[in-house]
Amino acid sequence: MSESIKYVLSENDIPSFWYNIVADLPQPPAPVLHPGTGNPITPDDLAPLFPMAVIQQEVSQEREIEIPEPVREVLRQWRPSPLYRARRLEQALDTPARIYYKYEGVSPAGSHKTNTAVAQAFYNKEEGVKRITTETGAGQWGSALALAGAFFDLEIEVYMVRVSFDQKPYRRAFMETFGAKCIPSPSEHTQSGRAILEKDPKSTGSLGIAISEAVEMAAQRDDTKYALGSVLNHVLLHQTVIGQEALIQFQMADDYPDTVIGCTGGGSNFAGIAFPFIGRKLRGEQDVDVVAVEPANCPTLTKGKYAYDFGDTAHLTPLVKMHTLGSTFVPPGFHAGGLRYHGMAPLVSQLSDLGIIKPRAYGQKSCFDAGIVFAKAEGIVPAPEANHAVRAVIDEALECKNAGTGKAILFNLCGHGHFDMQAYSDYFAGKLYDQDYDESEVAMALAGLPSVAAG
Repeated sequence: MSESIKYVLSENDIPSFWYNIVADLPQPPAPVLHPGTGNPITPDDLAPLFPMAVIQQEVSQEREIEIPEPVREVLRQWRPSPLYRARRLEQALDTPARIYYKYEGVSPAGSHKTNTAVAQAFYNKEEGVKRITTETGAGQWGSALALAGAFFDLEIEVYMVRVSFDQKPYRRAFMETFGAKCIPSPSEHTQSGRAILEKDPKSTGSLGIAISEAVEMAAQRDDTKYALGSVLNHVLLHQTVIGQEALIQFQMADDYPDTVIGCTGGGSNFAGIAFPFIGRKLRGEQDVDVVAVEPANCPTLTKGKYAYDFGDTAHLTPLVKMHTLGSTFVPPGFHAGGLRYHGMAPLVSQLSDLGIIKPRAYGQKSCFDAGIVFAKAEGIVPAPEANHAVRAVIDEALECKNAGTGKAILFNLCGHGHFDMQAYSDYFAGKLYDQDYDESEVAMALAGLPSVAAG
């Protein structure tokens, strides 16, 4: 059997800047609106939540933003991450397709989330912040920020979606190992959490609810800021080290992807791998097809409405134009907790609306089917979220087989599944099934969109 090929860069090849796709978009992004006035938000409006350096990145239109050297020093612990040619998977599928994957599971926290956690922790430390609150779904983001908090001596408080808090106790233990406090959401700690529990004492939670709790706690103390692990422009920006490294590694491979695939929940890992390639396409340098894969039971891009909405359930956040299922929508408790968000990153949403990327949705069982095939061939157990991308890759590769034509396919293996083995145990026990979301609940949530939705 052919061995998979590993393309490894030196630490000198870590990008010195982040790539900002806003500079190459055919039209500027829709403005972010103040939830009270409906007017475009100002940097001062965001100052209670974020350090000013992060706010400046959020609104920047510069193509390249320099990565501070202290951030690069931390990234050197695991970056550049390897690019693999999945020869064993190609052989197992008997496909002429050339399959590549960028492996972000090599980070200390086991996923791509550490790329932005380190940057956000650095900027908060520089501004004199002592404490950061945040939310997490499956726990990858909470784990990454807990790690970064330990590096920069920051107190971290994480509101973890309750269904994942119960499903993934080792994620919680990982956060606590690095000194973070992990709280199941909805909780009794906040007004927004108590309001949810009053209506539904058995609420499984959602990222929207957890965001409300974290934002509420951050707003109460001058020494505290809020950090987000996905969705916002600056978070997607920090992840572009992934795709930039991949561009160099494809030069080493003397190849270039025809198709780039990433799973999408909030949009950060997808943006990290895809945006540098999309930027080359938008600048007319080289064409590429890009596929964004989401869960069928939280189908934001494929079934959601492109409209202004709140990023959280309690309506404490600014209004952003994005694909959304409605801020009050609570998806079923499927295992890919990192993809259980009611909205999609505004930049990813805009690219989808313009037809530059192609969204696709899959049920969780078929995604785990694909993850098992990948694990047996490549020796890496993917995170449940990453299995969505794996499913699309295998489908694309089988299409190549049926058509008798080869092409290069790149995807982001955004994290390993070592903390998610209960999901695999459920799969092998026949307990994993596709849970349908409540369409009437989505209709009700969309009916409650803010009045600027038509704008």
